[in-house]
Amino acid sequence: MIEARHLRVLRAVASTGSFSAAARELGCTQPAVSQQMKALEASAGTPLLVRTGREMRLTQAGDALVRHAAGILAGLTAAEEEVAAIAGLRAGRVRLVSFPSGSSTLVPTALAALRDAHPGTRVSLEEAEPPRSVRMLRDGDCDVALAFRYEGASGAEEWEDLVVRPLLSDRLVGLVPERHRLARAGSVAIGDLAEEPWIAGCPRCRGQLVEVCETAGFTPRIDFATDDYPAVAGLVGAGLGVAVLPQLALESLRPRGVRTVDLEPAVRREIVALTLPDLAQVPAVTATLEKLAAAAAR
Repeated sequence: MIEARHLRVLRAVASTGSFSAAARELGCTQPAVSQQMKALEASAGTPLLVRTGREMRLTQAGDALVRHAAGILAGLTAAEEEVAAIAGLRAGRVRLVSFPSGSSTLVPTALAALRDAHPGTRVSLEEAEPPRSVRMLRDGDCDVALAFRYEGASGAEEWEDLVVRPLLSDRLVGLVPERHRLARAGSVAIGDLAEEPWIAGCPRCRGQLVEVCETAGFTPRIDFATDDYPAVAGLVGAGLGVAVLPQLALESLRPRGVRTVDLEPAVRREIVALTLPDLAQVPAVTATLEKLAAAAAR
């Protein structure tokens, strides 16, 4: 293997014409230069220098290596500078995937803080619900995944191979039309809504809704299903049914014609940021996780 330090010595010998002059230029001893040239010739498998009187002359192989050395060393220097910039957060890229209610609440605050602290770090954002977002992380399609899972739900082991940064516990609230019989109740048991038509959300949320309702002794009649939270609020406001939404989702909505009620027993989902163990060592990824945690703590 040809080493960069040997190439630097070869260039110095070629430009100065001798081992002693190259040693003075490089700030080392003449025997050190001679030893490194022997190592380089051993790696190359052919002589690179020929002594002619008091000077050293390049062989054809030596001349070819010197010509390539300039580009090799320049590229290596550029790579070292870029890596140093990334390590020092003067540069870098993070690919973030988030579910919609996280994108509209936690992510803007976190990314604004990240840009203020590290303006050279660039973050791209794509939306995906878990488990798709978690698959994207494992497949190398993102660096950080904002995800959630419901407390007490099965499948807790699905994140065992990932670095999990807990962010917040997000309580689910009920949505009813403002003229609903329970609109002014402080809290309601979910069983009190057993006879209502329901508007359900994303597949994972829909599954959780059915599970909670069945635990309360009934199967919800789902008349509408949509992943769009404003659409859910609009359908409820039009009197077409009731719904359950995460508190985090309501922070980004201005629903009209609806009332929120606390559900008993309480249902919560755990909001987390996920990354791979190796990625957790990357400074830009670490900074992104920290800013997401700070945004969640507000």
